[in-house]
Amino acid sequence: MPASILEEGCHLLEAALIRDSTTRLSCPSCGSAHVAQVLGDNGGISYVCTACGHSWS
Repeated sequence: MPASILEEGCHLLEAALIRDSTTRLSCPSCGSAHVAQVLGDNGGISYVCTACGHSWS
């Protein structure tokens, strides 16, 4: 059982982002769909736009 409802919601959101990242994820800076998923410094998932270089997590 999850530690909290919030934690379970985060797991569901992460799963949805990973599943839909190839079709729905776009750069918040330029709008490009050319986005790479990378491992962040803290072990989390980050994203980098290969069109403009913008990164976010």
